[in-house]
Amino acid sequence: MSRKPTTRKPTVAIVGAGRLATFLAVAMHECGFKITEIVAADTPRSRRRARDLAAKVGSQAVTAHSAALNAPLLWFAVPDGAIRTAASALALKLTAGATADKEDRSENRVQNRVQNKDQDKARVAFHSSGALLSRELEPLRKAGFAVASVHPLMTFVAGTHPSLAGVPFAIEGDAAATRVARQIVRELGGESFPLPAARKAAYHAWATLTSPLLLAFLVTLEEAARAAGLTRADARCKSLPIIRQTLANYSRLGPAQSFSGPLVRGDVKTVAKHLDVLKTHPRAREVYVALARAALRGLPMKNRDRLTRLLRADLT
Repeated sequence: MSRKPTTRKPTVAIVGAGRLATFLAVAMHECGFKITEIVAADTPRSRRRARDLAAKVGSQAVTAHSAALNAPLLWFAVPDGAIRTAASALALKLTAGATADKEDRSENRVQNRVQNKDQDKARVAFHSSGALLSRELEPLRKAGFAVASVHPLMTFVAGTHPSLAGVPFAIEGDAAATRVARQIVRELGGESFPLPAARKAAYHAWATLTSPLLLAFLVTLEEAARAAGLTRADARCKSLPIIRQTLANYSRLGPAQSFSGPLVRGDVKTVAKHLDVLKTHPRAREVYVALARAALRGLPMKNRDRLTRLLRADLT
């Protein structure tokens, strides 16, 4: 019986040492990828964080100036505003190295090429911004790299270690780079999908609604709970069972079959009472009205016309 050939996992240099860089480096290390370098900004704090991360994944902590950049893949996990600057710095480093190699006429030249043979393969670069396109890596593209944006639709906060199993990764960029990205996402247990460049901003707006603005709603929920005499801590504790069940229903049944409460029943009097009692909590009231109007547009309910008039009058 013949064995299927296995795809060799590329070695990786992680650019960045923050929260996302830490998560990616550790996740890849646990999946058997070799992390060659953690490339940090040349500041005491960044270098310290890079050393800590490098120790976790058996790597080296470097800066753009000292990096060898001999991994086939560079993965940028830095703030959006720093991606192009970091890409420019590394492209300059690689270009300078290539120039020096061409000018090397010493008898050790062949040996140097053997030692640096992996560097010639370092021609794929990713960044993980959800908002920016792969063209942020244009300095590296001009240096011969295939580039892509590879964004996991997941939240990464301090003190958590979410699983990547089943996590969607939006991928946009050059064909050669997206091909490598799909292979790596599969190794990490995620699920990749192509994202046209023209849809990137809309994708990120959706992604922002899925977690950051969901949290903004939950903060508003805590404020509404204060009107019922609960503390914010009580509101979090007591809301979680119904929130979890609502999400379970949404996953299994879809939104229409999961919709319950006074709106689906068309209970205009109850909704009017809600609006009245929330007058002392105007921010919560504003969100209530906005979400109720959204429900009118997208969810089934009785007395739709009367509810529409009630909510429209509330805005005048």
